[in-house]
Amino acid sequence: MNLTNVIAERKNKVIYRDGDLCYKVFDSDYSKADILNEALNQARVEETGLNIPKIKSITTVDGGKWAIVTDFIEGKTLAQLMEEDPDNKDKYLDYFVNLQLDVCSKKCPLLTKLRDKMNRKINLTDFDATTRYELHTRLDGMPKHDKLCHGDFNPSNIIITADGAPYILDWAHATQGNASADAARTYLLFWLNGDIETAKKYLDLFCKKSDTAKQYVQKWMPIVAASQSVKGNEKEIEFLRSWVDVVDYE
Repeated sequence: MNLTNVIAERKNKVIYRDGDLCYKVFDSDYSKADILNEALNQARVEETGLNIPKIKSITTVDGGKWAIVTDFIEGKTLAQLMEEDPDNKDKYLDYFVNLQLDVCSKKCPLLTKLRDKMNRKINLTDFDATTRYELHTRLDGMPKHDKLCHGDFNPSNIIITADGAPYILDWAHATQGNASADAARTYLLFWLNGDIETAKKYLDLFCKKSDTAKQYVQKWMPIVAASQSVKGNEKEIEFLRSWVDVVDYE
């Protein structure tokens, strides 16, 4: 094991390549339960047949830090391809939406229910009781589905190999629930990245390809924004809160 080749650094974790393996190494104070749950999520999603990096082991490194070891997938992220080839960005976005719809076509019945996770997250926010009540009520009124939802579906989590095969990374937030909630999350991620034009194109494409009313996805946005506002940096939290504060509840 040679953990010297850093390929990415994220909050509370560092990702290394060691030959054909990828080591996601978590900070020593990271929740062991969350790490094991992430590995379990990924193992369960493997069983759907989607192209994802396979779990090889869960171990400790560097004085006791937990690490999830998976296949290393050689290639470029879809985000890189969009940036390097802007003339074909719309083509890549179309491909991206097709991948998301493929994910949402799968079932993974042992995953946490998206609705339960969002209810817990809303309870953790610092919104006042009236706003939390309205959010819980809106969430309770949304149709109950059991589709596989990624929870962080964005172009930087898609690797395209040299032979054109797509691999979907980072299943830490995977749940089962309503695909339109997953679409609302992706839309907000484009906004968070400052790419409002692509956010709008994405939403149009998702709704057209899935035959979903745009208003239906938009109804999820304050719920998703609220549930995501309990983490992230100050700028992200302020942005997400604005999506909750401006909503007119029905």
